[in-house]
Amino acid sequence: MARSRYRGWISRVAKATIAPHAQVGNRSLAIRQDSFGGNVVAVPKYNELFNPTFLALKKLGGSASITELNEEVIRSLSLTEADVMQPHGPNQRQTELEYRLAWSRTYLRISGLLENSGRRLWIITEKGNTLEQVDPTEVNRVAHKARNRKQKETQDRLPEALTSNSPAAAETVLEQSWKDQLLPLLRSMAPDAFERLCQRLLRESGFVEVKVTGRTGDGGIDGVGRVRIGGLLGFPVVFQCKRYQGSVGASIVREFRGAMMGRADRGLILTTGTFTRDARQEATRDGVPPIDLLDGDELMDKLKELRLGVTVQMIEEVAVDAYWFQAI
Repeated sequence: MARSRYRGWISRVAKATIAPHAQVGNRSLAIRQDSFGGNVVAVPKYNELFNPTFLALKKLGGSASITELNEEVIRSLSLTEADVMQPHGPNQRQTELEYRLAWSRTYLRISGLLENSGRRLWIITEKGNTLEQVDPTEVNRVAHKARNRKQKETQDRLPEALTSNSPAAAETVLEQSWKDQLLPLLRSMAPDAFERLCQRLLRESGFVEVKVTGRTGDGGIDGVGRVRIGGLLGFPVVFQCKRYQGSVGASIVREFRGAMMGRADRGLILTTGTFTRDARQEATRDGVPPIDLLDGDELMDKLKELRLGVTVQMIEEVAVDAYWFQAI
C-alpha cells in the first residue's frame, strides 16, 4: 500500500511543471501548474519552515500554543487563505501547512531547540535562546544523528520518516496513527450520537447541567451547560456540534453567535473538521461575546486525555544495570 501511494505521488509530481516564482513576503515560492493548467502556490517545505517557526516563537515571547505559533508563521510569510487551507491527505484532518509545520516543530525539538509541554505549549529551550536563527542543515544533521541512535522499532518509526524528503514517507507514518483510525469513526456517527459524545466530553471536562437540545430552528444551538470556577462562580455556555469533513467558515460562527445572544455569554463549537482563519478571527472579534473553537485534531486529543473510547497502553522498558553487578 505504501509503495503504491508513493508511486502515485511521483506520478502527480511528474505531471506538474514549474512556472515562474512568486514573491510571498520575504521569500520566493514556486508556482506549480497542474495537469489541468491551474496554478497552485506551493506550501513551504518542512525545512523551509525551520526559521519561520523558530523566529515566530521568539516574537511571541518564547512560548506559544500551536494555534498562536501557526498564525504568527502565516503572518510572517504573508500566506493567503488559499495557501493556508490547502488540505492534506484524503481525510482532510489537517491542512498541508499544519502538517509541515508539525514536522518542522518535531525537527526543532529533536535538535534540542524547542520543547513541548503537556499543555500543548511549545517553548524555546535554553540552547535555542542562544541563537538568533537556526541553520537548517545543522537541524537536519542532528535529527538524522538522533535517528541513528534509536535501536527499537517503535522508537525508530518517526525518525525513519525524517530521513526522507518525500511527503509520502512521512504520510505513511501519519496514516498509521491512532487519529487516522478515530476520525472516520467520529464522522460516521449518527448526529444524535455525536451530540451525546460531546455532552459526555463536556461533563468529563468539568461542565455541569449539560443538556442536549438539538432542536431544529434553534439557530444551530445543540446544547447548553454550566462552567463552575473554583466551586463558587458559574456561567452558562451554549455549544454546537458539527460533524464536518471540510472547514467551518466565519459565517457559521456569526450565525451561532446571533443564536446565543441573550442566552449565554460564551459559546463553544466542536467539529470533526477544521476552522478557517476567518472563522478563528471572528470567534475572538472584539466587542462581541467570545466563542471557543475545538477542531477535529483537538477533539481527538481531548478524547485521548479523558480516555473516552481511546485507550493508552504503557510499554514496559527493561534495562540491565551492568555496573550494579560489578559493584556487588
